[in-house]
Amino acid sequence: MLKLYGFCVSNYYNMVKLALLEKGLPFEEVPFYPGTSPETLAISPRGKVPVLAVEQGFINETSVILEYIEQSQKGMPLLPSDPFERAQVLALAKEIELYIELPGRACYPAAFFGMTVPDAIQEKTKAELLLGFAALGRHGKFAPYVAGDSLSVADLYFVYSVPMACAVAQKLFDIDLLAEMPAAKALLKRLEQNPHVQRIAKDKDAAMPAFLEMIASKK
Repeated sequence: MLKLYGFCVSNYYNMVKLALLEKGLPFEEVPFYPGTSPETLAISPRGKVPVLAVEQGFINETSVILEYIEQSQKGMPLLPSDPFERAQVLALAKEIELYIELPGRACYPAAFFGMTVPDAIQEKTKAELLLGFAALGRHGKFAPYVAGDSLSVADLYFVYSVPMACAVAQKLFDIDLLAEMPAAKALLKRLEQNPHVQRIAKDKDAAMPAFLEMIASKK
């Protein structure tokens, strides 16, 4: 059986978890946190989550895990078979990660955990998020899903990156990044009704108090 290593508060972990659930694959969740201990680094070379354990060993990096699942497992396709359409989905996912997820993440400490983030980093985040959402508006189809008429890997990144980035922009900059993207707002509402997304949200809520306690202990 596949084993998913990570923790329920991680949005990258939840991207993979949603893929496994949508494809109807049996898997075991193994609690695993980032770190630098020899035991952790033996599983994840950079000490990050998520990690997928398969018969041959461990697979790290979310995008690689998602492609492995698509290539090796049965269930609902999350990538098109046509090479061009497949490239469009993967490009959208990469754009969301590089231009929305990562800039927003730089300000998570200030937005969610009451920590201080230098003004220069905040200004960079603000500028990059505006550019990132403009790119998403140009490239995304939202018909009704990010890349077209079916759920894809791009939606996994969308549902676990865009709301967090929007929260950062709202809290720190008083900006609604989806103000000019009603179709994207509608898709978020649609995805929130997905039973698997709801299950993951419930698991995240249950894990949040312990996670916040851990963060507080490191301040």
